[in-house]
Amino acid sequence: MKKSIALFAVVMLGLQFSHAQRFLTKNGHIKFYSETPIETIEAHNYQVNSALDIGAGDFVFKVLMKSFEFEKALMQEHFNENYIESHKYPNATFVGKVTNYEDIDFKQEGSYEAVVEGKLTIHGVTNDIKETGTFKVKDGVIHGTSVFNVKLKDYDIKIPKAVTENIAETIEVTVDVKLENME
Repeated sequence: MKKSIALFAVVMLGLQFSHAQRFLTKNGHIKFYSETPIETIEAHNYQVNSALDIGAGDFVFKVLMKSFEFEKALMQEHFNENYIESHKYPNATFVGKVTNYEDIDFKQEGSYEAVVEGKLTIHGVTNDIKETGTFKVKDGVIHGTSVFNVKLKDYDIKIPKAVTENIAETIEVTVDVKLENME
């Protein structure tokens, strides 16, 4: 498992950045939240792989969809089998860049606003996204956070008519990663 995470980071960030400083986590956290008048659904995934190249601003994520945990086992089953189809689309990925990385001093403790752009792939569908977030640097660790919305229709995720009132059309996604120097 550790080898595949390291390989993912190297491949995604590219070998051309051999002298850059890379920060990595294999236990980041992503939460998604759906609220309707009928039902609230929340799921957590604590097995998020992420890497950041502070020299180039490259930023990547890989999320195993089956690792999302729900309060109710039936919700988790429906999520994996009917909506996300984890057997066909086991991972969600983000490959992008912190576009204002030159304005962020990743070696100086502090809190920095970040703009991240790239390609988000969920359910086999890739879309360009641009979101904002925060990097907090403390004790050599880069703590990245962001909250943004994802429209299910943008990723061809279909909800059966019988439960359309139970699941919001737009899902709130919270990203929380603590990246450590891998060198």
